[in-house]
Amino acid sequence: MKLKNKICIVTGANRGIGKEISKKFVEEGAIVLGFARNVEALKKVEDELNALNKGTFKGYKVDVSNNEEINDTVKKIAKEFKRIDVLVNNAGVTKDTLLLLMKEDEFDFVINVNLKGVFLVTKAVAKIMRKQKEGSIINISSVVGLEGNIGQTNYSASKAGIIGMTKTWAKELTMRGEQIRVNAVAPGFIETDMTKNLNEEFKEAALQRILLKRLGSPEEVAKVVLFLASDDSSYVTGQVIRIDGGLSL
Repeated sequence: MKLKNKICIVTGANRGIGKEISKKFVEEGAIVLGFARNVEALKKVEDELNALNKGTFKGYKVDVSNNEEINDTVKKIAKEFKRIDVLVNNAGVTKDTLLLLMKEDEFDFVINVNLKGVFLVTKAVAKIMRKQKEGSIINISSVVGLEGNIGQTNYSASKAGIIGMTKTWAKELTMRGEQIRVNAVAPGFIETDMTKNLNEEFKEAALQRILLKRLGSPEEVAKVVLFLASDDSSYVTGQVIRIDGGLSL
């Protein structure tokens, strides 16, 4: 098992990519501590993943844009488990509309969750990792953070910001000789709740741009995240790995 007894935090663990990452980690023997705002959904994930009888999943009600909730929860985790080995910043939201129609509160909402949330959670966890002098942080960005996308000013800005923070933290968190690795993944079109709402015409146009001619699955993202979380990637840091089926070529 690649993550046996590793203490792993996954934000946005109640659905989609976050749930699949949590499942993959549990299958590899990890103790997964899932953050989300939806307590009911977290409980369902907890019951489902603990039934696998491999690793362990425990849900925590945390709003990643709430610094007090984050710090209180991370302190509890550090006290109970004594360390944090892996952090996956996955929580994200969308409020799509064209620039000239986008309201300030729509911009702020997405930035607060997707970008500021990653900053707040990582700051709290990095304090623990720095003391133990090792750890792996994986940030979930997006291809739109690299290329932009019509109607997603707020989302693309947040995902581009995550890439900038990833590269900065990879440098900062090794300044004292620590083995703290920080990487990002940039998924393309993945079959999640976010892509279910896309109209068929848009989906067909997207498929024409993807070399593999299909959408990706959350499991395919989870496999790459597992690689970055495990010792298999012990010499990989500061990288952004695209998972897009060849969308970029």
